[in-house]
Amino acid sequence: FFSPSAVPFAAGLDVDFRDYLPFDTPRDAQVALDALRPTALVFAKLDVWPVLVTAASQRGVRLGMVSATLRAGSTRRSAAAGTLLRDAYARLDVVGAVDPSDADRLVALGVRPDAITVTGDTRYDQVWARAAAADRTSDVLAPLRSYRPTLVAGSTWPSDEEPLLRAWGRLHAILPDARLIIAPHEPTAAHVSAIEGWATGQRLLAARIGSPAAQDADVVIVDRMGVLGDLYALADAAYVGGGFHDAGLHSVLEPAAFGAPVLFGPRHHQSRDATLLISAGGGAAAPDAAGLERMMLSWLRDESARYQAGARARALVRSGLGAARRAYDLIARLI
Repeated sequence: FFSPSAVPFAAGLDVDFRDYLPFDTPRDAQVALDALRPTALVFAKLDVWPVLVTAASQRGVRLGMVSATLRAGSTRRSAAAGTLLRDAYARLDVVGAVDPSDADRLVALGVRPDAITVTGDTRYDQVWARAAAADRTSDVLAPLRSYRPTLVAGSTWPSDEEPLLRAWGRLHAILPDARLIIAPHEPTAAHVSAIEGWATGQRLLAARIGSPAAQDADVVIVDRMGVLGDLYALADAAYVGGGFHDAGLHSVLEPAAFGAPVLFGPRHHQSRDATLLISAGGGAAAPDAAGLERMMLSWLRDESARYQAGARARALVRSGLGAARRAYDLIARLI
């Protein structure tokens, strides 16, 4: 992995070794290959390290990519990116694409047609397994179990919270029993304090997760990393952050796997999963605070509407299962 946000996930994997990828320089690539002496080098999603790929290929290391995807509007389809990356993609021995359109775009980027096959997205298996393993009697979830209509808002940014909290303030006046569990993407002291200040101004009881007051709070603030994936088990409906800025929408599959209908902001078009959720009737995008309030009210007040949308969200995740096995079979060909 390369992003610091992947550290908690990597720490939970049953593997012999985990660490950051080296910088893509000739020296760092040679040092990494000398230390690890891999039989195969397999990337996930899209990014390849061209220097590392070339060095590994020259050593006879087999190369692959799984859950491979490339958006129609990706900058990697530009002429400059193609010049830089085409040789690296052409060196891949096997590639498992998420869907046929991804496969076509990856071939145009340089992947050999005989190397590519459609295997699906392994994240569907991942989130399904996590949902199935969620322990509602755990120290995290048990104190928060409630019959109150609950929205779990995950990976929120200030750009999400401005319309979301404004909408929630109005919603709470209509549904005073409703509860918000909110997990900021960056739970810094200042970020958490700002949400607490908003709750105080709304005369809502706010508490941080793990505190004695959290069980009865109107607003539960998650001030730690690594628990959001399980907290979606408590959601009657979910909000996923990232749709009110340009950095990208976070994972809508995690709450969907629990059967929660998923709400997000208007900037979701780079997310294949969000588009599929909307088409399936298991998710919705809202352009502003009024739209958020309308959808949250619909799901939290109408049990039938909430159940139907949640069932469609979960069915979408179920339809993507099996990609992990297909990716495993693909990688096994390299070893």
